[in-house]
Amino acid sequence: SRTGAGLQVCLRLTMQRGTWILRSLSMPQVHRTFASNFSTTAKPKIVAPKMVYIQGEEMTRYCMQLVLDKWVKPHVDITNWEFYDLSCISRDKTEDKVLKDAVDAGKRIGAIFKEPTVTPTEVQRIQMGLKKAWGSPNGAMRRGWNGITISRDTIHIKGLESLLGFKKPVLFERHAVGGEYQAGWRNVGSGTVETIFTGKDGQKTVIDTRTLKDAESAVVTYHNPLDNVVDLAHIFFERCLVAKVTPYVVTKKTVFKWQEGFWSRMKEVFDKHYKTQFVEAGLLDKCGYELPHLISDSATMQIIRWTGGGFGMAAHNYDGDMLTDEIAQIHRSPGFITSNLIGKNEDGSLIKEFEASHGTVADMWHEHLIGKETSLNPLGLVEALIGAMNHSALLAAEAGADAAPVTDFTALIRASMERAFVSGLGTRDLVGPAGLTTEQFVECVGALMEGEDVAALQARYAPKAPPRAAAPPPKADPAAADKPVVDHDLIRGLFEQLDVNGDGSVTFEEFERGLTRLNVAPRKGESVARELRISLDDPI
Repeated sequence: SRTGAGLQVCLRLTMQRGTWILRSLSMPQVHRTFASNFSTTAKPKIVAPKMVYIQGEEMTRYCMQLVLDKWVKPHVDITNWEFYDLSCISRDKTEDKVLKDAVDAGKRIGAIFKEPTVTPTEVQRIQMGLKKAWGSPNGAMRRGWNGITISRDTIHIKGLESLLGFKKPVLFERHAVGGEYQAGWRNVGSGTVETIFTGKDGQKTVIDTRTLKDAESAVVTYHNPLDNVVDLAHIFFERCLVAKVTPYVVTKKTVFKWQEGFWSRMKEVFDKHYKTQFVEAGLLDKCGYELPHLISDSATMQIIRWTGGGFGMAAHNYDGDMLTDEIAQIHRSPGFITSNLIGKNEDGSLIKEFEASHGTVADMWHEHLIGKETSLNPLGLVEALIGAMNHSALLAAEAGADAAPVTDFTALIRASMERAFVSGLGTRDLVGPAGLTTEQFVECVGALMEGEDVAALQARYAPKAPPRAAAPPPKADPAAADKPVVDHDLIRGLFEQLDVNGDGSVTFEEFERGLTRLNVAPRKGESVARELRISLDDPI
């Protein structure tokens, strides 16, 4: 279970005689219970149910191979997993048949994990010797799996609240189809453009006619499917209820009139099926007890202001893409939000694909290739793997299997990874220059999964820095009566939050990051002679 404060309890899920049985374990019990259960010498391996594993490339593929080798394979038999290599070379060699096979397998199995992939540019096509610059596989997956929504949520870790942008969860549903991503276009000269719809009965309807006077114009056509918005609405509102957050629907319908259908369907589902539950839960108290609508312009500003979190948003494809990037940057980085494509089979069963919301981390890969140390934080990747494994276990449980062995194991992965982070054994994006390398972090978490003591790992990987000297008492100031009283404890608290790596000093980079997170960093051309108000209740 994830809440705004991070992982609070671990739920052990079992199906017995058609009934779900839930037992909770508190965080202190997780390692005592699970680490002993999953010692490599204690029990035979768990047999994982069927799942599709899509391999990508560059740094994220390298890191996930380490995760599989060090965390998964020692404890889990993954022979039931189906692997599909979607690297550019593999797609080129198979004339993209591997992509079609992966889509077919995902539709058949219903639980998919995907590593980040490369969509080659023309330059990369030449560099890799490809026959063509193959298109993004994501569109084929969304079409092949009848994509409904891409769910993206903030990731929270108890003990790291000061490093993250939102205090409580932020949920997002991005319509998975339609819009600019499926647009047809062509550059044309001056003349007339006529857009015509032809129905199944052959009846033609002119959608638009316009005259182009410029010597060159880009003509673009796209559509927004509306049938599956009802499914998106149910997914969104159910998730918001579980997370106890207030839902907002985001459109630009005041100007883009064609977006009215998205809003009207969302509201119809909400009023009929969910409004009473949200009112009773107190989640509409501040918005007039109605489903709130936000203009997309306003949403971009509110996301910056609402750092307390506790809200959800649903939007069209393009708006969802942009707004979730904004959420990721405010929260910390794309590595701290999830990404889950939900589609639907013809029989009504849901297809769920889990991936990190970031790319292949090409710059770090190039450093790795020339022998430089790297420090990749695999949090988003591993959360995606956990999601896919848990979903595969639940699908197997519906056929009578026991989900608990898999969900217990994934809970151990998450608890061990988070324990490393809060114990100062994180990667450099969190700890600073003293952070662990990519390989060290994987080794460290693997040791925690085996039950190794945190103190021993701290001594091995991150020797403690000398304790900070106590701050000297302030000198008496004869003019103190004319000055505001300074709260030195709060100032010390602010300093410690800015001092990310805890070395007793604030570097320029730490100071700049802190001001940027507070949204008070001066912009170019802006005077700094303005009042600065900082609340320690706000995340740094």
